[in-house]
Amino acid sequence: MKTFASLIIFLTLSLTTNAQWFWQNPLPQGNSLNSLQCVSFSDVNNGVAVGDGGTILKTTNGGKYWSDISIGGKNSFYGVSFSDPLNGSVVGLFNNGRYEQSQNLRTTNGGITWSQQSGGGIQIPLYSVCFTDANNGIIVTSAGYGPYGFGIILKTTNGGISWQQLSGSFNYLFAVSFSDINNGAAVGYQGTILRTTNSGSSWSSQSSGTMHSLHGISLTDYNNATAVGDSGTILRTTNGGTTWDSQLSGTEVSLLSVFFSDANNGTAVGGYLGYNSVSLILRTSDGGNTWLKQSNPSTSSLRSVWFTDANNGTAVGDYGTLLRTTNGGVTFIGKDNNITNPKEFILSQNYPNPFNPNTTINYSLPKQSNVTIKVYNILGKEILTLVNENKPRGNYSVEFNANNLSSGVYFYILSTGQFTQVKKMILIK
Repeated sequence: MKTFASLIIFLTLSLTTNAQWFWQNPLPQGNSLNSLQCVSFSDVNNGVAVGDGGTILKTTNGGKYWSDISIGGKNSFYGVSFSDPLNGSVVGLFNNGRYEQSQNLRTTNGGITWSQQSGGGIQIPLYSVCFTDANNGIIVTSAGYGPYGFGIILKTTNGGISWQQLSGSFNYLFAVSFSDINNGAAVGYQGTILRTTNSGSSWSSQSSGTMHSLHGISLTDYNNATAVGDSGTILRTTNGGTTWDSQLSGTEVSLLSVFFSDANNGTAVGGYLGYNSVSLILRTSDGGNTWLKQSNPSTSSLRSVWFTDANNGTAVGDYGTLLRTTNGGVTFIGKDNNITNPKEFILSQNYPNPFNPNTTINYSLPKQSNVTIKVYNILGKEILTLVNENKPRGNYSVEFNANNLSSGVYFYILSTGQFTQVKKMILIK
């Protein structure tokens, strides 16, 4: 029987796939602890993720592998936008411990070199950027403190050579999104929603119907948009923002980003529950009428999500979290894995987790194997054997009923003789 110490070692080393989302591999060496704040794709192959410590990661194959083009230093990047594989911008701040200044960097060669741009003459952190083509872009940010804060909008029409500061909002602004060169929206503190139909030259305030802060916005066309925010807030408009309707998220977790690949298919990620960090992915395929929680291998907060189509998506978050799905996060997949012919051993995170009293464990076998799955308590004592038999190659599920157990942390181990892995699950009654 595995000792409890062995359980902890196995748990620490187990960074594998789950039923919907899987870890990117390999992660660029040296950046594993830098939180990733934003991800953006210009097409199905080319994407960039940015974050703390001047981190810039780039993929040219749809997110399967990432290269490190970080600039390092005392930089923190909060937003990224590439209009095509060559032209892109990252925004954030530089902090040397004595003062902060805005960071607004531009590349025209896919990130090989970066040039500093003016940022409209302001020296505050820049939060979000969106370019609709190589020339036209918008940055939103906030200035001031506490109740005296206000939003700022910057606009460029020449690829960032110069920026014009526009009238903003009486509230902080956190995110901006455009569906095309004309139509965009920005969201922020206490339910603030601003809308433009003329490339950002002018903005009008819209009534959101909420006082919860909004952290993410996604437009698919003039009529359809979705905003997400604190306490599981999801708002939807289908008439260009004339009205915003609240949708049932089923969670109180703060949602930090949302992306719709079309009017129906969207994904939202979070977040925080009070002061506790959690990892949450919600998915809809009916325009938000129903949102379903998706299982994922991360326990860290997710801060940004991007889909290049209804199936292929990337999510990033704290501690270098970098996740990918190739089927919309709906069915069982794994890294380099085939649904009907798995190529590697996989033990998935149970779902739901936490649970009461039933949960499901998925696993994959790349060949016929003698497999056992056993459950242990926090002291390393064996509680139950869920599976103990010879099985052919394939994907499997087993249900665990903990009706007779007390609340707490439990571990489950899959062993085949060639492969052993452990996962943690939490029972809450």
